[in-house]
Amino acid sequence: MDSGSGVGAGAGEEGPEAADRRLKAKHRAVWASGDYPEVTRRITAGLAPPLLEAAQPEPGLSLLDVAAGSGNVAIPAAQAGARVVAADLTPELLEVGRADAERLGLEVEWREADAEAMPFADGAFDVVVSCVGVMFAPHHERAAAELLRVCRPGGRIALVAWTPEGFIGRMFAAMRPFVPPPPPGAQPPPRWGDEGHVRSLLGEGAQVLSAERRRLPVTAFASPQEFLEFFRTCYGPTIAAFAGLREDPDRTRELSDALLELAAEFATGQDPLRMDWEYLLLVARRAG
Repeated sequence: MDSGSGVGAGAGEEGPEAADRRLKAKHRAVWASGDYPEVTRRITAGLAPPLLEAAQPEPGLSLLDVAAGSGNVAIPAAQAGARVVAADLTPELLEVGRADAERLGLEVEWREADAEAMPFADGAFDVVVSCVGVMFAPHHERAAAELLRVCRPGGRIALVAWTPEGFIGRMFAAMRPFVPPPPPGAQPPPRWGDEGHVRSLLGEGAQVLSAERRRLPVTAFASPQEFLEFFRTCYGPTIAAFAGLREDPDRTRELSDALLELAAEFATGQDPLRMDWEYLLLVARRAG
């Protein structure tokens, strides 16, 4: 989901650029772990229809899906007739998307790319979208500047991000005491779910047309325990959190209990278990 190239420099060379390469390489490894395409199929596929309705990918328009993962938005955008480029930091996810698109007979260009330094010309796309993807780029100002740069003047930018107060935002908050602190300058992903923050990131570069908090109904799990086991094996950030505690069974148990309590708190139905996960859907028009 966002992109880096290469690995960090050796000891004694840890300047800002080397540190950034190390961070991006770590992010790529996190998203390559587990089975994020299965997370998409079971959960986040439900975010694609409202995002595409807002993005309006009409036939013939060029569309860039930033931090596209395995293509849960890029593929239906191509089905709608748009000329689609799907960009992501993690080649393993792009390969899954490429295979899915080929099975459907769709033309999608899959590009390994850093959301904070994309290899596309200024104003190259009519529509730029991201579905809970660009929010994980660590430097929000850089990522927002790139969204604006690659969108043509008058083009649309449509974004979906988990809110800080919603389930995923709360999940990251619950995991925070159990993981190393982020490096200087890295910002929390759920801030992209705060309308005020996104407005400040876009600034005068875009006019916000709409910003709406919505809820994604999640019924993929029979119990909080099933949710926990699925996220421990399939969702990269959760996998990484537990991996860092493998030598500490007490802390592992504490993290497990915290996530189970959170799932139980958000449960609104028991047969099957239902949780409503809040997200922000924001649509803007590129200035100029």
